Parts: sequence; C-alpha cells; structure tokens
Amino acid sequence: MRSRKHIYISAITLLLFVGLGYFLVIEERPGARFPFSFGLDLVGGTELVYTADTSNVSDVGGAMESLKEVIERRVNIFGVSEPLVQTESAGLVSGHSVERLIVGLPGVTNIDKAIELIGQTPVLEFRLAKPDTQKIVDANPKASIDELFTPTGLTGRYLSRAVVEFNPNTGAASVGLEFDKDGSKLFTDVTSAHKGEVLAIILDGAIISAPVIVDEISDGKAEITGSFTPTEAKELVRNLNYGALPVPITLSTSQIVGATLGEVALNAGVRAGIIGFVVLSLFLILWYRLPGLVSVVALICYVIISLIVFKLIPVTLTAAGLAGFILSIGMAVDANVLIFERMKEELRKGQSIYQALHEGFSRAWLSIRDSNISSIITAVILFWLGTSAVKGFALTLGVGVMVSMLTAISISRTFLFAVAPATDTPSKKFLFSNGLHK
Repeated sequence: MRSRKHIYISAITLLLFVGLGYFLVIEERPGARFPFSFGLDLVGGTELVYTADTSNVSDVGGAMESLKEVIERRVNIFGVSEPLVQTESAGLVSGHSVERLIVGLPGVTNIDKAIELIGQTPVLEFRLAKPDTQKIVDANPKASIDELFTPTGLTGRYLSRAVVEFNPNTGAASVGLEFDKDGSKLFTDVTSAHKGEVLAIILDGAIISAPVIVDEISDGKAEITGSFTPTEAKELVRNLNYGALPVPITLSTSQIVGATLGEVALNAGVRAGIIGFVVLSLFLILWYRLPGLVSVVALICYVIISLIVFKLIPVTLTAAGLAGFILSIGMAVDANVLIFERMKEELRKGQSIYQALHEGFSRAWLSIRDSNISSIITAVILFWLGTSAVKGFALTLGVGVMVSMLTAISISRTFLFAVAPATDTPSKKFLFSNGLHK
C-alpha cells in the first residue's frame, strides 16, 4: 500500500510538471502572458543619456550616487530587471563639472516607452527666503528661484515616504512628507535656527507652498498644502514615492543599442548547458544506476520549477543570472550525491533497500540543510549589497538553491520510494548500489 501511494504521487507529480513545463517554459508563444525577460547584454535595448544639473550642489559625488539609486528604484522596483544605470563626469563647462546619467533598459526598443519608464520624477527642495526677497521681486518680478531663496540642503534625496492627507474640517487634499534619519535631523536644524522665516517648498522649480516656520519641527514630518485635487495629490505622492530626484536631469541623447553578447552567444550558452546536462545525466545513471535515473528526473523537475519561477517573478536573465542558475544546478546534484552515498553505506551494513533509503535521506539531510543555508545566506547578502547584474546572479542562485532543496528532499524521495522493491534480491540491490559496489 505504501509503495502504491508513492507511485500515484509520483505519476501525478510528473504529469503536473510536464504540463507546467510545456505551457510556461517550453511553449514560448509570441505575446505569451509570462515570457522570458533577457538582459541588455543578450538582447539589447534602449540607452538614455541624461545631463544632471549639479550647479547648486556642494556634494556632487553624493548627489549623483543618490540620483543613480533613485533611477534604479524607478525602473527596477523589484531589483531584478537589471537595468544598466551608471554615472560619468564629462569635463567642465563654465566652471562646473558636467555630470551624466546613463540608463540602459534591456529589451526595450521603443524609445518613447523607455523615456516613459524613467518618467518625470519630481525635484523636491526646501529653501529659505532671503531677507530682501520682497525688494528683489519689486525690482524684478521675473526673478529666479535662486535669486529669491537660499538652499538648505534638504531635498528629495532625504525623503522616506509621502502620503495623501485630508483636512478634517475642509476636506482639502494635501501631501504629507516623512524624512529619513538624516533628513529629520537636517529638518530639525533648519526649523530651529530659522523661526519666523519663510521656508518655501519647491517642486520642479515651482513654489508649491511657502509657510512660515512657527516652531522647531523635530519629528521629521512636513506637509505640502495647496489647491490640490485628490487625483493630483495621489499622482504627486506616487511620483514622490517612486523617488524624488536630488538634482534636475535633462534628456540629452537616446538610441537603440545592440546586444553585447547577442543571440549567437545566448544560443551557444543554451547549447552548452544542454550538453552539460546530458553528460551529467549519463554520469549519474552509469554511476548511481536506478537512483541516478531518478535523480535525473528530479533534476528535470528542478529545471522546470526554476524556469517557471523566473518567468513569474519575472527575473531578467543576463549572462551573470544564467551563471547563478547553472551553479545552483550543481548544488542540486550535490544534494543527490550526498543522499546516494549515505544509501551505499547503509546497504554495506546489510540494511534492506527500503531501510537504506530511509536512513540515507535522514542522515544526508543535515549536511544538505547546512550547505544550502550557507548558500542562501550568501545569495541574500549579495542581493542586499549588490547592484544590477550582481543582484540578478544572487536572485537566480538563491531561487535555485531553495528549489534544489525541494527537489532533492521531496521529489527525489517520493520517486525513489515509488520504485523501491518490497523484497530484496541481488539484482535489485545492484540497481540501488553505485560505483564499483555490487
């Protein structure tokens, strides 16, 4: 009865994975709901070059690094689509360094769509009115923001989050701002040192609100009031939460770029992976016999599950991401090898095939658990601290390791118990032995 139950479960599992593999992995239809996403190095895409205005910034390096992080969050909110975002200094113009932001978007060949992905994220500033602001306005009604207000250093780079708020008495919509730790300290210093002065809230060069500082604000919260409709307030909050730019940027050039590795390299990599998988399968079958054949079937299930996860997230597959996936396949094989070697030891002690299977999985589990947990920790650290391609490598490695634990412990175990004989004979023991052991 026990063996029959495992047979039923194994048959249902195989049918399920074959079906899922066909509809979500093998059948890559045009316009499929869950297509594979490939990186800029494999399929090309669009390159956008922006010029950053850093004339009013003292810490240019910090501002550009913050700008890079904001744009990465903007186009890669899950950290897996792997845009190529980098900054460069292009010399001096009028005494100021020209800073550029280069954004590469994989698989996007429509330049208008690419520009839309970046969007018009707002530039948020808090500035103090100069003592002679009124005289300047009387003399020149078209005076610029720089002539009227003094920067405080408090900008959108310190923004933690924005929310829509409504006045309980009038029902008017406003935007509540909350700054991070550094922004809260800076906001406290500004409001404590400039009581009675006007602190203008400037968005994209336009004065949205110009309240007077009545008292020190130490909780790191501010409010933008004005004639907002609820829809306008929601749109502003959405854009601010996507990331308020620390400096203004202007699109300089845009172009469609070709793949650095290209379709030939992608096809060669896939072909090499298939050849490696076939060679590995032959080794497992020849050396580990029937358990080796079962491990190959489980490994196929592992590949299908991993590719399904990559499509559903979706993960953008670059050369680095494919390397992480292939590395995790090796770890999946390693788990099966540990199990089979433990089984061999139990068979040498005179245990039955069923007992050897049970003890083999039980004794190998601790080693598999520890090695995979260490790999997952490594992947988490790489994903947390890395950027761009490093994140892709870490994500595919982490997903692969977790799936490999499932296939090695659950699927392999179910399949092996399904084919385990009820009684032992020399020929059956030979099928479950490995290497030169009979």
